[in-house]
Amino acid sequence: MRLITGDDITAAERRLDGRVVRTPLLDAPALGADLGLRLAVKAENLQHTGSFKVRGATNALLAHTERAGAPAGLVAFSAGNHAIAVAHVARAAGLPAVVCMPPHAVPGKLAAVRRLGAEAVLTDDLLATAEAVAAERGFHLLAPFDDPDVIAGQATVGREILADGPPPDLVLVPVGGGGLISGIAAAIRAGSPGTRIVGVEPDGANAMSHALRTGTHTLPVRPASVADGLAAPFAGRHTLAHVRALVDTVVEVPEAAVLPAWAELVEATRLLVEPAAAVTLAALRAGLVEVAPGERTVLVLSGGNVAPAVLATLG
Repeated sequence: MRLITGDDITAAERRLDGRVVRTPLLDAPALGADLGLRLAVKAENLQHTGSFKVRGATNALLAHTERAGAPAGLVAFSAGNHAIAVAHVARAAGLPAVVCMPPHAVPGKLAAVRRLGAEAVLTDDLLATAEAVAAERGFHLLAPFDDPDVIAGQATVGREILADGPPPDLVLVPVGGGGLISGIAAAIRAGSPGTRIVGVEPDGANAMSHALRTGTHTLPVRPASVADGLAAPFAGRHTLAHVRALVDTVVEVPEAAVLPAWAELVEATRLLVEPAAAVTLAALRAGLVEVAPGERTVLVLSGGNVAPAVLATLG
């Protein structure tokens, strides 16, 4: 399976210029000193729609339009952040959008989709429902992660990390379906081959780790985690190929470690992130990632769409 190239990422940068936020890479000296690292965070929680997802969705729509013309509308399936991104992208392009979301979707994310003008369909069978809607209405199905154009859009995060400081020794990336880590790994492997790239999943939503171990893309049970942004029911074929080729390792953090790491991350950085963004700190705290003292380390903060009920646990 073809991996994305530097040319794909450069084309994505061109398409996204002026359409997404060039998010900051922020030093976190107090947290870094406590961990014995030179630590920085890539604040994708400050992105349009509150997560990195808008990068891939925007690039995928524009690339499709270049090849085939503008679609009649967009269809997506997602538990939340990709749903919001597709609703945002569709509204910006003047297109109707239908987003298939699970019945247990975070209410705030469902409300955001509807606020942006998209139609939300609640279903337990996300992929099949999205495919049926796309066929019935003649809309373009915009995948949440398993699409080279989506991966290339997410790769711009990696390009920005390399542009904003010395090459890091280690980059830690939250993993759901694998689009973000696939793109970041493609960008950073090309620009800084010595950088280690580690993915982190909660053990209750570990589709990528399961696929790496078994070669089976779909989890045998429905994923469940307080890090709902990472609860992908399957690992993509494109993303699994990228992770196998480009990522050093993927580790799983215990579910019980996520909320304490999230509270610590919010306190240390003063950034309102969702629990999914904190799995990387949880992995460091649990000793699941090998680090050397003083290593320049980047934590990718994948999003900031935190549910009010979870936010209340901060006290």
